[in-house]
Amino acid sequence: MAADRLLVPLSESSTVRQTVAYAVQSSLESASGPRELVCHLVVAVPFEADVPEERAELEAAERLLERAATWVGEDTDDVEATVTVETAIIGADEYLFGPKDYADAFAAYAEAHDLDRLVLDPEYQPGATAPLLQPLERELTRIDLPFDEAPVDRPAQHARFVGTGGWRRFFGLFGISFIFYLVLGDPTYWFDLVTGVAVAGIVSLTLSQVTFIREPSITRGPVLLIRFLLYIPYLLYEIVKANVAVSIAILRPSMPIEPTMTRVDARVKSGLPLLALANSITLTPGTLTVRANDQSLIVHTLIPAAQDDLFDGSLERAIRFVFYGRGSAAIASPRERGDAEVVYPEPTPASAPALDADATADADADSDPNSNPDAASPTEGGDER
Repeated sequence: MAADRLLVPLSESSTVRQTVAYAVQSSLESASGPRELVCHLVVAVPFEADVPEERAELEAAERLLERAATWVGEDTDDVEATVTVETAIIGADEYLFGPKDYADAFAAYAEAHDLDRLVLDPEYQPGATAPLLQPLERELTRIDLPFDEAPVDRPAQHARFVGTGGWRRFFGLFGISFIFYLVLGDPTYWFDLVTGVAVAGIVSLTLSQVTFIREPSITRGPVLLIRFLLYIPYLLYEIVKANVAVSIAILRPSMPIEPTMTRVDARVKSGLPLLALANSITLTPGTLTVRANDQSLIVHTLIPAAQDDLFDGSLERAIRFVFYGRGSAAIASPRERGDAEVVYPEPTPASAPALDADATADADADSDPNSNPDAASPTEGGDER
């Protein structure tokens, strides 16, 4: 008795119930002879499971899996078939950003559990981050996993890019815009105050529906503001320190400048946290963020010290503190977790990070016996000819 082994990604949508029903019905109707269904229900979470702020989202994912498992039982209650339901949360130990990451995560899970095909909700949207603006279907065609989109009883009403507005969004953006305007101007001059109100009002009216992914929180907003105010002196310290390092490198006669292009996979979410990190890196002399693709940053570094600071992840930890809290700042550096590498110029074996000075010296000594005055002579058995 061959079983139909399905993978059904779930998200909170208006068609998730119909998707589960279609997955069960299509599998059982296509079976010939004794019917057996193995249905894996998964929720892909685009956040870090151990971040305290995300525990509520993780609990919501678990509740969705419980409901979906109940739906499968309801749809097969009066059917003579062997049904096995497995539930799982994937992505909690990694960062899922764009459609490519989700497709790769689904493919890896399907391969690990020997699944035959994937049934996709036409309204599928992972929670906790911005909507997937690029179609997931395009990436699913790239992987070696057959899939079909569940037909629903009514046309799928895809979510708009803009939000529904609201006074929190308006006043949140108004406050940010007004403060930023006064920082650039003179907060004691009446003209700047009046024009600041006008500009902030125009910005809020036109952009408040597309600026915030979530409704601004009255309780969390002030906490983020306090953390950000604590972050500013630290950023200024990093800027001054980098200025001194770059100045010393330029003033030295030997000019120890080594321009490189480096890649760093930052452990922050896309959106505002990633934007803050990329701009903080750019503001620090000696480093320039060239491209930000999902969580992957391509950064130009001017001197080795700037590259070391980038790989040590000090700014990344500071940004995590601002957006996720003090506990989330205790994270391994990009160098330690293998999320940093030099992409241009390609590192030579002699300059590879895995080789320290002692190991390099030993390697040179082994390759060139004449370089070591204490090397064993042929009469001592060190060289047989």
